[in-house]
Amino acid sequence: TPLHVIAPASASSTSLASTSSMARDLLYQDQQAAMENRALFEQTLLQSKKNKELKAPKLRAKQAKSGTGFGSGASKVNPNVQLAKEQAKVVHRDGVLRIDGALSPELADELREYVLQQQILAAVRTEESLDASRAFYGVENQRKSRCDLQLSLLRGGYAADGNGNGGDDAGSQKHVLADALQHLLGEDGTLRFLYENLVTLKGEFYELAAVITDPGSTRQKVHPDLPFQDTAPLYVIFLALQDVDESMGPTSFLLRTHTAKENAIFKDPSVEVRDAQLSSADCRLSTLKKGDAVLFDARILHCGNANDLENGSTRALFNFSFRNPTFTGDLGYKGSIRPGYTQAMNLGDISDALVLYGNGADGGDRDPFAKYGDGLR
Repeated sequence: TPLHVIAPASASSTSLASTSSMARDLLYQDQQAAMENRALFEQTLLQSKKNKELKAPKLRAKQAKSGTGFGSGASKVNPNVQLAKEQAKVVHRDGVLRIDGALSPELADELREYVLQQQILAAVRTEESLDASRAFYGVENQRKSRCDLQLSLLRGGYAADGNGNGGDDAGSQKHVLADALQHLLGEDGTLRFLYENLVTLKGEFYELAAVITDPGSTRQKVHPDLPFQDTAPLYVIFLALQDVDESMGPTSFLLRTHTAKENAIFKDPSVEVRDAQLSSADCRLSTLKKGDAVLFDARILHCGNANDLENGSTRALFNFSFRNPTFTGDLGYKGSIRPGYTQAMNLGDISDALVLYGNGADGGDRDPFAKYGDGLR
């Protein structure tokens, strides 16, 4: 059989490939510039009305009657159950709710230090192998000075990847992530009963990440997180791990834009119609104190603002979400979570694991999510 020798690429073909690559890069840069310009124009539209701060509503739990409540995990007369009902009403009405002091300042400090350490480790691993980036970064991995860092549930975090533990000293490490989830979603967690009201114990754990922006991060265009559905499909948490002021690019939320009517306007082919929507919107800025959280319906229009290059500083948000089990179709949105955790657990599973963690009954290693592994497979 004769040998077929492949000739080396000619100078002209190499030059053509280089020109094509340059053209793609220029096109990408043009698209990014156009998006940034549009985002800045949207900012002027939203500022045509004075933006207000998103504030936590003053809610009072209604007196519960004996024998009332929701969910198998809720106490019949627990006042937190009644408060969650009032909070859920605000979420349904406005599309977003601020919860002050969802996490203690001390835990927020510990979790911030932990996620920034994980970010450094992810950068090192990605430097070693670009293919590894999908293990660490979620839906926001391309924008300047911004990333969604997908977290591991194991004690030791990324140090436990591939071996199921954080090394010889794993037993002596604090499980900061589990401590935070215990405070938020444990038996009497600050967000537990609200999520149980919104998605029940069957709600799928859909995202687990840290959203990190650095000075120089550009402003986002106004957007919902997913295509519109009549039933709210997903409820998302952004929790501040440090104070977030205007220079750090807090998220803007357009109240009550999670409806079919507002989505139709947002999708209108007329730019004038869409611009008028933004000009008249009730826009609220989520400047937050350390440990404060916002819970939002993923259909609401919102955008992250620019983290100022000179006056800003690193903004880290703890981010997780639960899916509404009454919506069974494709969300049209791939959340930021390690692939091995996808469809692996729900709110009930998280709750059960945290009960064991709180009781110290998880086999002695204090790693309540060990059976779910590192999330890479």
